[in-house]
Amino acid sequence: MKSNHKPIHKKILVLDVGGTHVKIHGTGAGPTVKIISGPGMTAAQMAAAVKKVSANWKFEAVSIGYPGPVKNNRPLLEPHNLGGGWVKFDYQKAFGKPVKIINDAAMQALGGHRGGRLLFLGLGTGLGSALCLDETVLSLELAHLPYKKNRSYEEYLGDAGMKRLGKKKWRANVFEVVELLRNALLADYVVLGGGNARLIEKFPHGVEPGKNSNAIIGGERLWQEK
Repeated sequence: MKSNHKPIHKKILVLDVGGTHVKIHGTGAGPTVKIISGPGMTAAQMAAAVKKVSANWKFEAVSIGYPGPVKNNRPLLEPHNLGGGWVKFDYQKAFGKPVKIINDAAMQALGGHRGGRLLFLGLGTGLGSALCLDETVLSLELAHLPYKKNRSYEEYLGDAGMKRLGKKKWRANVFEVVELLRNALLADYVVLGGGNARLIEKFPHGVEPGKNSNAIIGGERLWQEK
């Protein structure tokens, strides 16, 4: 499959915000830096910590992968595993540069996209999901849809499901859900990311593991010229 993604000529500060760490990467600034986040981190504290790390970096724009639903470049809800103040925070004022905010699963999907129709599923505490087609990325909220036995997809594929089912049954459900969603969304291929994707030893045809660098690539691609 031929990728439609064009080269990026801007220097981008990419932030991948998670419940345990914030990953910080600047175009041409060297290796990605991790800072500890956690349940006490507010949006203001995140911005202050990132600005300290990136004080000597040169960048023209900022991309933020946010662990929750995003609409019209704004978080819709406060994150489950972090502190408060994320929905109303003025990110552009804090960083002094144009800012694009996208759901973290969508940012990873964009980074792993090689052309065609890609379904991304993030296997972690919950279940992230996104769909890429051409240069368009769509955040999906599949996690809480009903799956079976009055439980949702997330209740089977998230952390709680893995602990309840055990790894063998959990993997079997991952493959079953992948096939269901792949057929429903007409995906050409599926990328499995998130921390628990490492527990899958053998990937079926058309399914592949995500790379840690995909979120960074996705953050940079948000600013590519159309």
